[in-house]
Amino acid sequence: MKIHIAGIIPILILLTGVLIILFLLNWFFPAQTFIHYILYAAGLIFMFLVVGFFRIPARKATLDSDAVYSGADGKVVAVEKVYVDEYFKDERIQVSVFMSTLNAHINWSPIGGKLIYRKHHHGKHLVAFSPKSSLVNEHTSLIIQDEKGREIMMRQIAGAVARRIICKPTKGYAIRQGEMVGMIKFGSRVDLLLPTNAEVQVNIGDKARGFQTIIAKIPQA
Repeated sequence: MKIHIAGIIPILILLTGVLIILFLLNWFFPAQTFIHYILYAAGLIFMFLVVGFFRIPARKATLDSDAVYSGADGKVVAVEKVYVDEYFKDERIQVSVFMSTLNAHINWSPIGGKLIYRKHHHGKHLVAFSPKSSLVNEHTSLIIQDEKGREIMMRQIAGAVARRIICKPTKGYAIRQGEMVGMIKFGSRVDLLLPTNAEVQVNIGDKARGFQTIIAKIPQA
C-alpha cells in the first residue's frame, strides 16, 4: 500500500504518542488486565485509521473527455444549482462528495485539461457536510479547462478536523484526467461546480470513488 508523503510525519508522531501512552500504562500498571487489551486494540485501530487517511489507492478507469469523474472517495451529499461568484459569476450545478474517516483522502482530477485558475481561501472549519462549508470553510479552488474550452471548478474543502489542504499542480499546469491533485489532511469534502447543461449521473446518498465514479457527462458545445 502506498502512503502519501504528507502522511509520513503525522503517522510517526501519532505512532510515537500511542507507544508512549502504552509504555506508561505498562510502567505504572504492569499486571495485564482486560483494560490493557482494550487499549491495545484501540491503539491499533486508531493507527489503522490514520494510515488509511493517507493511503494512495491504485485507480484505473477509461479516459472519457465528456465525463467528469469524482474527485474523491466518499458520499454524495449535495446535488444542486448554485450561484458561483468566484471566477464564473453565474449559475453552476454543484455536486459535493464528503469523505468520512474510513475513506482515503487523496483527490483526483475529474477531467483533463489546463489548470487556468487556482486560489486558496482561508476560513473557518465547520463540519464539512454543512451546506455553509463550501463558502466559509478554508478551501482551495481550481478551474480546469479542457481542450474543447469547457471549464469546471473543483474545490478542496477543509472540515472540522482537517487543518491542511495539499494541492500539487500550479496555474498553467497541463493535468491529466485522473491524475492525483493532492489531498486534504484528515478531511473532508470536494465540490465540483459544473456547467448547467451537465448531465448528472449520481444522486444524494450515492457512494463515489475517485476517478472511478462518473459524476456527470458534459455535452460538447
